[in-house]
Amino acid sequence: MKPVFIFFLLSCHLLVKAQLTDADWNVYPAIRIGNQVWITRNLEVTKFQNGDSIPEARTDEQWKRMGEERQPAWCYYKNDTAMGRQFGKLYNWYAVNDPRGLVPSGWRLPSLADWEKLIKHLGGIDAAGLKLKSATGWHTNGNGDNSSGFNAMPGGFRSAEGTFYYLRRNGYWWATTVSVTYDAWGFRLFYDQAAANVGYSSKRDGYSVRCLMNYINEQ
Repeated sequence: MKPVFIFFLLSCHLLVKAQLTDADWNVYPAIRIGNQVWITRNLEVTKFQNGDSIPEARTDEQWKRMGEERQPAWCYYKNDTAMGRQFGKLYNWYAVNDPRGLVPSGWRLPSLADWEKLIKHLGGIDAAGLKLKSATGWHTNGNGDNSSGFNAMPGGFRSAEGTFYYLRRNGYWWATTVSVTYDAWGFRLFYDQAAANVGYSSKRDGYSVRCLMNYINEQ
């Protein structure tokens, strides 16, 4: 009966009291935004859904090698667990695209179309960023109003070579959609812009991850 109950709440335009529990038993609150239901903090799972561990890449050399070999990997920003508690983990695209799955049944990782739908619902590229960004944590005057409840945090990213960039300034999240052979799409927010952006980068980069719920009335 739970899927029916969730659908009833959605159809009545009420907030969904839903949550996701990952393979490490981390619990993520979720919120309805338009006809989508998103978790409200970045993923921090260390296991695929079948129980296999996702390798942690601590050194630049490990990160670079795993990307070159197209192997899944995660890290904390600058390998600092305290950063993970606030900003979640960074994953390369090979972890996002692994058939073993980062998220449980009933949830999915966002495609480019999912991100574009979220942006459109929140007023388009020029307006959506302010509504998505958290009300604290961004550099200088870069905070949003978080009126969407999405609570986007500026977790920065890790380059294919292993270097970390832009913590507390910018946030980057993967899409499952491939751009070209070695690149994939992602969603981006910047501290000095109210806009929301999409763009593509190397699959070997490390981005944050969000996910959204599957349900039958999403059109």
